[in-house]
Amino acid sequence: MALSSGVRLGPYEILDALGAGGMGEVYRARDTRLDRTVAIKILPANLSSDPVRKQRFEREAKTISSLNHPHICVLHDVGQQDGIDYLVMECVEGETLAKRLEKGALPLEQVMKYGMQIADALDKAHRGGVVHRDLKPGNIMLTPAGAKLLDFGLAKPTAALSNAATLTAATRNSPVTEQGTFVGTFQYMSPEQVEGKELDGRSDIFSLGAVLYEMLTGQRAFEGKSQLSVASAILEKEPVPISSIKPMTPPALDHAIRRCLAKSVEERWQTARDVMLELKWITEGGSQAGSAAPVVSRGKFRERMAWSLAGLLTVGVAVLAFVYFPRRMPAPLAQVRFQISPPENVNVVPGSPFTISPDGRQLAFYATGSDRVQRLWVHSMDSLGARSLPGSESASYAPLFWSPDSRFIAFYDAGALKKIDISGGQAETLCDLTGVAIGGSWNRDGEIIFGSNGGGLMRVPANGGRPSAVTTLDASRNELYHAFPSFLPDGRHFIYERFSSLPANSGIFVGSLDAKPGEQDSKRLLAIDFWVAYETPSDPGLGRLIYTREGSLTTQPFDARRLELVGEPTALDADHNVYLFAISDNGVLVYRTGGDRSTQLNWIDRQGKVLGTAGEPSDNRSLALSPDGTKAAVSRFGERGPGMWVIDFARGTNARFTLDSSSSAYASWSPDGKRIIFASNREGGTMNLYQKLANGAQGEELVLKSSEDKNPTSWSRDGRFLLYSATDPKTKADLWVLPLNGDKKPTPFLQTEFNEQDGRFSPDGRWVAYTSDESGRNEIYVRRFALGSGGAAPDAGGKTLISTGGGVGPRWRADGKELFYVAADGKVMAVEITNNAVFRAGVPRELFQGPAQSLTPTGLQWDVAPDGKRFLMVALAAQSVPAPFTVVLNWQPGLRK
Repeated sequence: MALSSGVRLGPYEILDALGAGGMGEVYRARDTRLDRTVAIKILPANLSSDPVRKQRFEREAKTISSLNHPHICVLHDVGQQDGIDYLVMECVEGETLAKRLEKGALPLEQVMKYGMQIADALDKAHRGGVVHRDLKPGNIMLTPAGAKLLDFGLAKPTAALSNAATLTAATRNSPVTEQGTFVGTFQYMSPEQVEGKELDGRSDIFSLGAVLYEMLTGQRAFEGKSQLSVASAILEKEPVPISSIKPMTPPALDHAIRRCLAKSVEERWQTARDVMLELKWITEGGSQAGSAAPVVSRGKFRERMAWSLAGLLTVGVAVLAFVYFPRRMPAPLAQVRFQISPPENVNVVPGSPFTISPDGRQLAFYATGSDRVQRLWVHSMDSLGARSLPGSESASYAPLFWSPDSRFIAFYDAGALKKIDISGGQAETLCDLTGVAIGGSWNRDGEIIFGSNGGGLMRVPANGGRPSAVTTLDASRNELYHAFPSFLPDGRHFIYERFSSLPANSGIFVGSLDAKPGEQDSKRLLAIDFWVAYETPSDPGLGRLIYTREGSLTTQPFDARRLELVGEPTALDADHNVYLFAISDNGVLVYRTGGDRSTQLNWIDRQGKVLGTAGEPSDNRSLALSPDGTKAAVSRFGERGPGMWVIDFARGTNARFTLDSSSSAYASWSPDGKRIIFASNREGGTMNLYQKLANGAQGEELVLKSSEDKNPTSWSRDGRFLLYSATDPKTKADLWVLPLNGDKKPTPFLQTEFNEQDGRFSPDGRWVAYTSDESGRNEIYVRRFALGSGGAAPDAGGKTLISTGGGVGPRWRADGKELFYVAADGKVMAVEITNNAVFRAGVPRELFQGPAQSLTPTGLQWDVAPDGKRFLMVALAAQSVPAPFTVVLNWQPGLRK
């Protein structure tokens, strides 16, 4: 059941969505019994089977129900319906402290008032045996009645606390968060939290001090250019004295906050009640609290700054020593995890791959800068800066890989495999390609292997040359392509992916440069079909394969000498919804989670002017407008993984359409706008076709299941036929027609040796516009849609070429008098159509330069309004918030079965 407006959970009627996070979604609802507004937090049925999330959800329910306090969010009810667990809480109206702090520091009287209320709420929680562990401005709501403490989703049960002795007692371990792993928000973490130690209520007191500091000064207590530098500041540095920022701060308040922020737990306030009473005493004028604190002298300030910089330098040297000489120094006991975000005005391309250099010093990724041109960017771990690589402007989204000396990056670029020196210079062509390179690896002998779309692995010298085959497709296994190779330590063997239209034949295999292409070992290591890497250990014979399973990073011991797995898989206790990762030769792990929010759906007029936005910033991918133009179905990779949403423009709603964690995309609307057919891999690796009511009121119905991947592209206006694209190892992408009545037997419309994609019925149903690469590049063609005894077939009379100079993504105007497409250079083009007795197409006219994010080989990331006057296109968000890169050092302590 989709939680759209009007849906009921028990007596609660959903009104609209309030937000979503890794632990569930929150909706505004009406309690029909008491006629009051409440907030409902749900954990969908498909996630209830995850014991970790289920445990956290149940813990939150028990936690909140035990905390009856005027400054803690009230829990009204707990329930379950149709496999969905939910909490019913008071709907707190107001703004978060984080939002208020965007305007600057708070007045002193408000700092004291809210500080006492938060401290009192924490005291209640601690005495009930609960440590919040994620106290931050974003979890504090400011209401007319005062501050409200929200979100105990990261709370951890402890023994009930009643005095200082019990506060110092060790808490019991929880399987939800293993020792040594960060949980919380970096800028407000306590030193013991950063170090991965066990926590008690005094950790929340440190976080409270950081919050009070920011409320009072408008600045964070611990700043840095990266989470690594923030972590070192928390461990080693003291905040800038409050007196130097706010000279009129009462000395007693300055002292109280500094004591909250003491590095040692023994030197802090021992209970939150102590903090509350201290703030109350200061408010009442204790110890001449109203007097200004002395300003720190410039000499002492410089001296303190010098010691702080020295401390930071020491921490930096230690981290760099780990990166540069990991085998000469013992790894730290605690796992170290921090995040990297791109510089201001630099936007990571959504869903694009990235890679870390073998020496662990450089992170490469695709991004656009202030000029909105896509290039390769490199982030240096030791300088905490990122820079673009001139000469890589046309690099595609295909996976990147490094030279063994960490000097060059190899990438795919418009029909060629290229390399570029990260120190500067133009990209060099290694070889020309007829398809797209899909992953690659570079050994120390100067040889490169790479995957190819529609073929086996290829090899080419690192200084360039003619590519030759390393593996060939096995037709008996219905193989479609081989991809993502990765050399093992001997530089001769490698692991790689074989992808088949039959999921049972896909997986990770081992190959050898010394074997003939048709004689590679067909032994399968893993039954997965995406992204695997080998971690090179100090002993090159025994390492670990790393891969994703159900959205989590998973590793398994692998004997590189015997070429076989030797142990059981274990999960890395990291974030859920990990969809891309990379690892260096010295064990620096980098990954990104789902929930990239760096693109926005923009309404654009025929002159290229942005008229407005639709929906919320997200990792928007394929989209399709309803026939009347009032709604859009959009596929995304959000915080809960891949899925599809339906946006209602008139009502301003943005509801999740698919609730499971499978990949669902490529929507096609029924002519009346009441149903949607979409593609999903919920029954395995193959994308099959499903149908569902557009309002989400019922479950999915399987429309077509077969061995090949497919996606719907167009539903005829009379409702009788569905055009869809399907892949075949021999004929590549083909166009098929599925009758939606009668025997419902699919028949091919275009099935050639070339790729035919994105077929679109004309409004009168007599013609089909589509994309084909038969000329060597993608162009737009139109063919007559004819019906014969054998079903649908293209008109034998031939086709009409529409585009000039390349194009993808044909779209008809609702009256059939105009056809639009996106040219190879990203310009949106319009062609007048005369469709009387004879089909005639006019000369393509340029309308405007489209966003780079809408130019994809399938052309599915844009659509046109029925009247042809507006276009809905995926573009970079004005203020994008992309998922950061998470870096993990010494990740082995996070392994768990």
